[in-house]
Amino acid sequence: MTPVRDETTAARPRRRWWLPAALADEFEPDPARPGRVRRTTRDWVVDVCCFLVVCLFAAADAASVGREHDLPGWFAVLDQVLGWLACGAVWLRRRWPLGLAVAVVAVGTVSNTAGGAVLVVLFSLAVHRPFRYVAWVGGAQLALIPLFYWLRPDPGTSFGASVAFGLILILSVIGWGMFVRAKRELVRSLRDRARRAETEARLRAAQAQRAAREEIAREMHDVLAHRLTLLSVHAGALEFRPDAPRADVARAAGVIRASAHEALQDLREIIGVLRTGGDEEAGRPQPTLAALPELVAECRAAGMRVELDQQVADPERAPAGLGRTAYRIAQEALTNARKHAPGALVTVTLTGAPGGDLTLAVCNPAPPGEVPEVPGSGQGLIGLGERALLAGGTLLSGPTDDGGFEVFARLPWA
Repeated sequence: MTPVRDETTAARPRRRWWLPAALADEFEPDPARPGRVRRTTRDWVVDVCCFLVVCLFAAADAASVGREHDLPGWFAVLDQVLGWLACGAVWLRRRWPLGLAVAVVAVGTVSNTAGGAVLVVLFSLAVHRPFRYVAWVGGAQLALIPLFYWLRPDPGTSFGASVAFGLILILSVIGWGMFVRAKRELVRSLRDRARRAETEARLRAAQAQRAAREEIAREMHDVLAHRLTLLSVHAGALEFRPDAPRADVARAAGVIRASAHEALQDLREIIGVLRTGGDEEAGRPQPTLAALPELVAECRAAGMRVELDQQVADPERAPAGLGRTAYRIAQEALTNARKHAPGALVTVTLTGAPGGDLTLAVCNPAPPGEVPEVPGSGQGLIGLGERALLAGGTLLSGPTDDGGFEVFARLPWA
């Protein structure tokens, strides 16, 4: 069976083109121009549309200026020149939103042609700058509307209707811009929360791995210290008494051999009982490779659909430590399959022989329905990786091409 690849996710396609420049450089930075904000395709489309709309407003307002018969000719020309310059300045609204808004609002007090540009720059100011700037500039514009229509009344509309329409239009544009800004801030906050969650998940995984290693070290020290001390004492006695009687030498060698054997047995017990949930497990008989069918039968009795393909001729010949490691890996993998893919058929494949490798694969397809997310997932796989590493093997886990999940372990069978 082919091991699962380590990489579980493919590289995401670049989505910079449809993001605003303010969000694109934060979420999808351009490696070709780091640190420089550049317009995206979306920004160019929006800017071109805004420029065309402003030009249409300017053309309509220029026609209305011609109907003001009491307006001096030079002032009408100045009105249109300033208005068209304000239209061209709209292209600078992203780089200098505050300065451009102040300048265009000032121009709008004397130029009726610049009315569309005033709306666009106020919208840009509300999107790109905090509310205090919008309040000052927008408040000034609202205060100047009655003065503008008092000095240059619209021939076809009453003074009150003109002022009310202007106030409503300015407030609507500012409110829309503030809504867009609030939406972008929400996206940024959600992105920051997602980044923090990913960082915390990585920290939790590292802490779990470090805790597993510390627990291994503690168990090895507590269980093996007295065995190794006994070995050192008898070896030192042989070193300082080389002329001891043959019976004493044989007795000391026997104690050293027995202590070494017991130390190895204790080491296997450490691997077997590590991360089993408490000290009360230490005195219980530890499972071996021959107990794997009982584990599968227990899962079937609990309602799981499990198939066991065991291609090991004599599982009882497997070393105790190897059998316990394989058993614990299968047990954790079946537990994960029961939590994350309920109702799916789980296949357990076991192959190997003495002098080679023991391979264990637990695979399940995608679950048949929606499965709620299980909190704290992934910590068990970290412990299994440490267990396989202690046994001198490797463990790979990850999703398969059909949407399922597979755990693959390779353990040396000496």
